[in-house]
Amino acid sequence: MTGRIPEIGYWAGLAAVAATVAYDVVQILQVAGLLDFPLDEILIYGTALCIVVPFVLEMVALHHTTSAEKRFWTQGALTFTVIYAVFVTANYVVQLATVIPAELRGAADDMALLAQTPHSLFWDFDAVGYIAMGIAALLAIPAVEHVGFGRWVRASLLVHALVTIPISVVYFYPTYSQSLLMLGLPWAFTAPLFMLMLALMLRKRSTGPRPAEGDGPPP
Repeated sequence: MTGRIPEIGYWAGLAAVAATVAYDVVQILQVAGLLDFPLDEILIYGTALCIVVPFVLEMVALHHTTSAEKRFWTQGALTFTVIYAVFVTANYVVQLATVIPAELRGAADDMALLAQTPHSLFWDFDAVGYIAMGIAALLAIPAVEHVGFGRWVRASLLVHALVTIPISVVYFYPTYSQSLLMLGLPWAFTAPLFMLMLALMLRKRSTGPRPAEGDGPPP
């Protein structure tokens, strides 16, 4: 494939996987009561924020290494990836730079509107972000070859897209609880899995044959 794009996408994908696994670990520690404020929230929002840039770069690489006739699907996937990035970045930056410092100053009441609590404004931002990630995974499926390793990549994308359904329930069910949160547990496995599978596919593309003339990335 063209230039170093697949290689960059591969390493970006691995970085996204690492950040996602770190987020999963912190989330488990918080639910288990092993982390206290403010460390728990700093680590959760911080690790989640670290997913954004490498995941976007991975999806950009997917788009630029996909044949022209399938690039409609990767363009759609990339568009929803950007939606994910915008919403979750806005949320996590506000939590880390505004809400948590205010709470440490004893001014939590002043930040009530901005805090990410169930069914709050930034809770919905988070929901839109991760639903958009699931849609991005769904739209990427037709762009992946239905043979060999591509079948496993498609399966990982499909499973993650399906997990978006219970994730939506967790976010928008009228009454939030820790038990309800368990519905979203599969995300902890499907998110790093599909990112890893995409990264490995990009790695394979970096050593594969070059695309035919006119089949390269768009200008």
